[in-house]
Amino acid sequence: MIPFFKKNRFGHILFIKKWLIRILGAYTHRRYRGFNELKIEGSEIIRDLKGSNVLFISNHQTYFADVVAMFHVFNASLKGRVDSIKNIGYLWNPKLNIYFIAAKETMNDGFIPKILAYAGSVSIERTWRSKGQDVNRKVKFSDISNIGKALDDGWVITFPQGTTTPFKPIRKGTAFLIKQYKPVVVPIVIDGFRRSFDKKGLRVKKKNILQTMTIKPPLNIDYEKDTTDDIINKISFSIEQHESFLKVIQQKDVNKHYELNKKREF
Repeated sequence: MIPFFKKNRFGHILFIKKWLIRILGAYTHRRYRGFNELKIEGSEIIRDLKGSNVLFISNHQTYFADVVAMFHVFNASLKGRVDSIKNIGYLWNPKLNIYFIAAKETMNDGFIPKILAYAGSVSIERTWRSKGQDVNRKVKFSDISNIGKALDDGWVITFPQGTTTPFKPIRKGTAFLIKQYKPVVVPIVIDGFRRSFDKKGLRVKKKNILQTMTIKPPLNIDYEKDTTDDIINKISFSIEQHESFLKVIQQKDVNKHYELNKKREF
């Protein structure tokens, strides 16, 4: 049992954080195993990871539904579930040092985001976007320091494109973080969340959608020799957001359109 007043490195009371994760987990479980179905691949990789300095990188489809699903999958995997989140008992003693990087303005926008922030957010000020407008401001060293603190304490989830729009460029900040803190970098590819939920990921938009989460082996990175561009390239391929993947999708759409028109001719 965690002493009530024991805190993590960000000043969050672990007893409160544990109950928040339990309650949020119970509330959201049916969104991935009920209203919709989450197909998981690669959960065995989670069980083999060390306890800290692990950075998960993923494409991004909603503000919150993606990361909540990862909390479910990570905890279920650590409790012996194989590619499954069946039986929510895995959240009774959740891993409390899982964090996710999010924009400060997003996490301050409403009651539920603030609760999610307490459950595990490392909130940062975006250097390129603020209140729906493009900006250009310097990186806050305190934000970088907080991410490093989270990595030192446990696992960190980040969405290196910094947006839910697909096939956007990878932000260089993620590559700088990797070179500076030298974490184990685990790619995750998700799909179906954009069709299941609204943009914030708080409301179920459509039911009976197949959601997928593929956890890939850690990236092979030479922290000294790889340049930031090398790392960005590896990230974009690993989370399937490189422009070459877009070309494949576009070609599939063209072929599908051609086949439909061909059927109509007959």
